[in-house]
Amino acid sequence: MVSSIGALHHVTAFGGDPQRNLDFYTKFLGLHLVKCTVNFDDPATYHFYFGDPKGNPGTLLTFFPWVNAPAGRRGTGQAAAASFAVPENALAWWIEHARAGGIDCSGPARRLENELLTLLDPAGLPVELIASEPESDSRAIVRLHSATLCEADAERTFGFLQKTLGFELVAQEGNRTRCQAGAATVDILALPKAERAKLSAGMVHHVAFRATDDAQQIEWREKVRRAGRNVTRVIDRKYFRSIYFREPGGVLFEIATDGPGFFVDEPELGSGLRLPPWLEPLRESIERRLPPVLV
Repeated sequence: MVSSIGALHHVTAFGGDPQRNLDFYTKFLGLHLVKCTVNFDDPATYHFYFGDPKGNPGTLLTFFPWVNAPAGRRGTGQAAAASFAVPENALAWWIEHARAGGIDCSGPARRLENELLTLLDPAGLPVELIASEPESDSRAIVRLHSATLCEADAERTFGFLQKTLGFELVAQEGNRTRCQAGAATVDILALPKAERAKLSAGMVHHVAFRATDDAQQIEWREKVRRAGRNVTRVIDRKYFRSIYFREPGGVLFEIATDGPGFFVDEPELGSGLRLPPWLEPLRESIERRLPPVLV
């Protein structure tokens, strides 16, 4: 039986205007458009995947961009931000880059052992650039750094992460508790007096962890079920397979397989709108409903 989660797979958030979302994450942040597809559960909405040029798990931030969506309400039961690791010498460059692009940027601030900047994307999602990678001539984003969970009952969430997913306490600072399992870092932010979050544009929808293959995913499904959490069946997401469940504080978790990967339907990632086989017969009507974008 698996003992601990190995790493983050991706983070998924709600965006606003699709074109502004695309432009911010590719032109400003420099991420690669790994996949332009639709929300398989709501094909009238895009699903954009951003990450490294090969779409490697652990680099991916994905979006459901909703045109004219209202802003969400921050609070407990949500993941707080999209957090990326950048080289330790990169922050001064990013400050100037944000200033030149007219992007809202705060910091640098210090969190535990690292400095970070916080940017706001066009829908208001906080994007954290955490100086935690070795110094480099490149200032580019390297990977996802961590996920921060906002919790009314931090101890209950920590207990679940520790007993079920194999996380260990590695640091504490104020109301922030840092946990680690393999290469996966999760911070728990204790907010006992905060109101409950209301998810919408500019907020994280779920946090996904990696399963190396189908067999490991099934093991995780059984372990989560035995811990008393309602967990979905295995769902085919074409580029990986997924199971979903909520941790005790309400944040939606996913465990996704590494394969089959994003090259299964195009040799050049992000080259056009891709649909799964069960939606391909509806392509004409889907394209008619989606707002046009330039990728």
